[in-house]
Amino acid sequence: MSWQPQYRSSKFRHVYGKAASKDKCYDCVPITLNVHDNYFCAVNPYFLAVVTECAGGGAFLVIPITQTGKLDPHYPKVCGHKGNVLDIKWNPFNDFVIASCSEDRTVKIWDIPNHLLQRNITSPKKELLGHSRRVGLIEWHPTAGNILFSSGYDYKVMIWNLDVQEAVISNPVKILDVHTDVILSMSFNTDGSRLATACRDKKIRVIDPRAGTVLQEASHRSHRVNKVLFLGNMEKLFSTGTSQWNNRQIALWDQNDLSAPLLKEDLDGSSGLLFPIYDADTHMLYVVGKGDGNIRYYEISPEKPYLNYLMEYRSHLPQKGIGMMPKRGLDVSACEIFRFYKLIPTKSLIEPISMIVPRRSESYQEDIYPLTAAAQPALTAQEWLNGVNKEPLLVSLRPGSGAVNSLPQFLEPEVRMESADLSQEQVWGVMTPLEDKQKPREIEDGRNQLKVEEKSSKTEQMRLSISSGVFENPSLKTKSELLRMFYLQQDEIRRLRELINQRDVQIKQLKLELRNLHT
Repeated sequence: MSWQPQYRSSKFRHVYGKAASKDKCYDCVPITLNVHDNYFCAVNPYFLAVVTECAGGGAFLVIPITQTGKLDPHYPKVCGHKGNVLDIKWNPFNDFVIASCSEDRTVKIWDIPNHLLQRNITSPKKELLGHSRRVGLIEWHPTAGNILFSSGYDYKVMIWNLDVQEAVISNPVKILDVHTDVILSMSFNTDGSRLATACRDKKIRVIDPRAGTVLQEASHRSHRVNKVLFLGNMEKLFSTGTSQWNNRQIALWDQNDLSAPLLKEDLDGSSGLLFPIYDADTHMLYVVGKGDGNIRYYEISPEKPYLNYLMEYRSHLPQKGIGMMPKRGLDVSACEIFRFYKLIPTKSLIEPISMIVPRRSESYQEDIYPLTAAAQPALTAQEWLNGVNKEPLLVSLRPGSGAVNSLPQFLEPEVRMESADLSQEQVWGVMTPLEDKQKPREIEDGRNQLKVEEKSSKTEQMRLSISSGVFENPSLKTKSELLRMFYLQQDEIRRLRELINQRDVQIKQLKLELRNLHT
């Protein structure tokens, strides 16, 4: 009988949640009492925006991220809507532009000044008119600048191009009319070429937004979906909802085959909604419960069992909504890998919660901070509308680097190495010199480790044949191909190190078993 160890090596195995002290919270904030199922909060490295109560229309607050403590009861608001504000989202490529949607059937774009607000903001930069009923959701495109998606209770998703001169836009560039009921959730894949939606008709749809066609559709009798989420480049979807027994339930799907879920699990019998949040850099998935104080977190793997439970952050204070800080705003010196902003209306409090990897060293931990999405668009709005897809631009979180490293997919003909025989700065763009020096050594180490792995295991040789073929292909000449090759090697090196650690644990366990058998 073969023995298999029940241990799994992971650098995020001991991640824990740490709530901020009282003086670093935002107190006396009049959080909205609206029962709409949404986040009601948006965060970037400069501002915290939260939907608030307001007489005679809808409003939200924009608070500088450093202005903690008690909020002035007369603090200025952004109050141009005639109905309750239902959703707010910061522009991912401009930290001073925010979009909001409301029950008054409009979407408004606001410019936020970079100084402390002195008076209410009532005039939007742009106003989008097109929905015939209230607008419940808005989403910015992840790679194209100034492309905004909105969905309303008219069952339509509208695509807006904000790169126009008009202050009032009445005609969206595209209308997706493929739903039969209210849309509850929208999510993009990494390059924004696919849109996943969850609808009140209990169906999950994967849509090509430019063609307006439904590519995949799922309807599972025992899973009533509320929220759906693309899991980065894993080619999987994650959904939260309720089972036929009204238990809160999570499910994992293959985005290319939605006929049946890969995984389905009941969590508890609470009635609150579950908000799924995915960190593509660490492959960690957070499930936040509305109406309770818990945040469960998992690690996603490409192979079975797919979903690996790590731990749960517990609190006695229930949350109504949640905000997420982009990776650019994290404290890397404290090994902070994620930060939530928890809305607690019973105490009029916004409480930051940091997810921390326990490390003794105070130096920059490169293994838990891979390159992350930058604050620059990879392509223009018109390029995306014309059919171009590009991966997000990437940036290093190393303090002092300040360098944006793009991974562009060039449309020009292939450039030969003779014509591209440039210095390291030209080849690698604007990467830091220290990283430039480390790359050849890391690439060489990756190749050596791949060779050792191919010799030691035939099964691993089959699994690595594709990636090693990519790494050693002499036809890869362009900058984008070289960069992609380097990132693939880095991922392969990390995977091999984890595999070695797992085998070390297995060897120790086998030695212990042999010793027990002898005695």
